[in-house]
Amino acid sequence: MTELHALDNVSLKVKKGNVVSIMGPSGSGKSTLMNLIGCLDRPSQETIILDGEDITSYNDNQLAEIRGKKIGFAFQTFNLISSMTAQKNAELPMIFRHIDKNSRTKRARFLLQNLGLERWYSHYPSELSGGQQQRVAIARSLANNPPIILADEPTGNLDANTGEKVMELLTSFSEEKKTILLVTHDPSLKKYADRVIILMDGKISVEQ
Repeated sequence: MTELHALDNVSLKVKKGNVVSIMGPSGSGKSTLMNLIGCLDRPSQETIILDGEDITSYNDNQLAEIRGKKIGFAFQTFNLISSMTAQKNAELPMIFRHIDKNSRTKRARFLLQNLGLERWYSHYPSELSGGQQQRVAIARSLANNPPIILADEPTGNLDANTGEKVMELLTSFSEEKKTILLVTHDPSLKKYADRVIILMDGKISVEQ
């Protein structure tokens, strides 16, 4: 049996409030790194320190609690709930945090409006374009006002103008000392980042 290492001797420290772009070809380890930072995977060795906490040995419930409180995810595949409207999808993380209905509605609509979706609150994912679904996924990632935002190809399904608006919205949160990690193939997103990390074969090849 051949042992494969998705990541090999990667050591990364991200400062609070930084925007970090993680780049590299397919299979370089970008998604694995994001899943580890996002408490979706556990490392086979070494440690992960998140906001001063060593979370390496946390159980599933503890990791779920961390994700709910501290991390917002915008997945490349959207992962929207097909039976929920755009607004309800954006509200979903707040439901898990037991936020009251009026506050959920206000926050979800504020985010969707800022992403140009004010006419689409009551539409279902099947009624939205790929770019619109992408923006709903981004609104959902921001719902609980998390200190850490992980975005996988946040502009991958957007035209240039909409992509720029989305990036301006995302990076504006860094002024509030939110930490943003972008996994992307798009070199144009470098301009939004405080740091650019390039992975190759599971190792940090270049850091800028």
